[in-house]
Amino acid sequence: MSRTTTDALYLVTIVTFILALRFLSSPKHARKGNWIGAAGMALAIAVTLAQTGVGNYPLIVVGMLLGGAVGLVGARRVKMTAMPQMVALFNGVGGGAAALISLDAFHRFGGTFSTVEAVSIALSALIGAVSFSGSLVAYAKLQELISGRPIVYRGQQVVNALTIGIAVVLGVWIAAGGDTQGLIYGLLAAALVFGVMFVLPIGGADMPVVVSLLNAFTGLAASATGFVLHNNMLIVAGALVGASGTLLTLMMGRAMNRSITNVLFGAFGQVQASTGTARVDDGRTVRATSPEDVAVMLSYARKVIVVPGYGLAVAQAQHDVRQLAELLEEKGVDVVYAIHPVAGRMPGHMNVLLAEANVPYDALKEMDEVNPEFAQTDVVLVIGANDVTNPAARTDTSSPIYGMPILDVDKAAAVVVMKRSMAPGFAGIDNELYLDPRTTMLFGDAKDSVGKLIVAVKAT
Repeated sequence: MSRTTTDALYLVTIVTFILALRFLSSPKHARKGNWIGAAGMALAIAVTLAQTGVGNYPLIVVGMLLGGAVGLVGARRVKMTAMPQMVALFNGVGGGAAALISLDAFHRFGGTFSTVEAVSIALSALIGAVSFSGSLVAYAKLQELISGRPIVYRGQQVVNALTIGIAVVLGVWIAAGGDTQGLIYGLLAAALVFGVMFVLPIGGADMPVVVSLLNAFTGLAASATGFVLHNNMLIVAGALVGASGTLLTLMMGRAMNRSITNVLFGAFGQVQASTGTARVDDGRTVRATSPEDVAVMLSYARKVIVVPGYGLAVAQAQHDVRQLAELLEEKGVDVVYAIHPVAGRMPGHMNVLLAEANVPYDALKEMDEVNPEFAQTDVVLVIGANDVTNPAARTDTSSPIYGMPILDVDKAAAVVVMKRSMAPGFAGIDNELYLDPRTTMLFGDAKDSVGKLIVAVKAT
């Protein structure tokens, strides 16, 4: 295939990736965006395989079949609650691939590559290895294989600084023309260690931000790999991923009213969790309710706002919530859903979850849009969302979430919170909302509780 044809087809793939990002920005068109992006990637793979000099097709086919099988199983069998973990794993695979390509290029062309290629190899190895090991730690935290709380120890920042310092020195050495094999292995080892140490002190509440940041790292590593391979499509595609991941990271940090440095170095979530099943504070007591009482409140309300959180995802109750909403709408109740930017464990988690249950897109309202509506709302149904509804973010200057924009659920006439227990959320703090006189607690598994509400609403 000629160079002109290759560049033209790669330009087509780049356009499809840009269009895919555009469509993915809207839940209504996200499915189309996925198809366009997949088609562009298929074209990019086909063009690459058609290049002169590409050989060993049997081994390539075996790799594609193995990778395709893993992707297919992941897409079909991984539950929505485990989607953040899968995103972290897939992101790590991209970073690891970039690091391996840099290792191969250094091993095959050491001493003969240009300055640009040497710098690209060093950056690809450094950023790719950090993304790989950091993503594995993020996966372990999300999967609860290790504690989701920040893991810290004395002198941790000094150790981290020394580790990344060693990696940077080795990278500069390579960029300056060093071609000893030990340099690239040392760089990869230091970067892998730093990736682990980088994510360990970050709490589970910040994992969505961290996964997004690691995704940006993977994009930058892929772009650097494009310079190593002289592949324009990879350079642009990696830059798109890096830019979009960076913007998403900044937007999520803004949604939490926290700087990225605070997310990465603040050990957020280190507060010890409460162990009580009920709390008394200044004479206020948590009040439990029953499905029958909640059903009456919902059935005779004019407006109901549902606030989904990770508890909804864990219980896989999105289909039941949609059924409940449809019953209420048949009774003339206006039902909408309030979506906080960092609800759940990955960006857009609640949007994807509710879209899976065919909840109408126009019923999903972002925080800025829905907050003014709470004051005119009869009942708010909070399903597992903890930290994003905590009024302490507005009033308690000593709270670790102080200043974080929240959903103003406490301004509604009545609030019903559905939770398994009084255990705190990822931030490790109690929610002042639960002591509000207008708040009642419906304890139990969200799916079971919503099922009981459906029966009770039908009987009302």
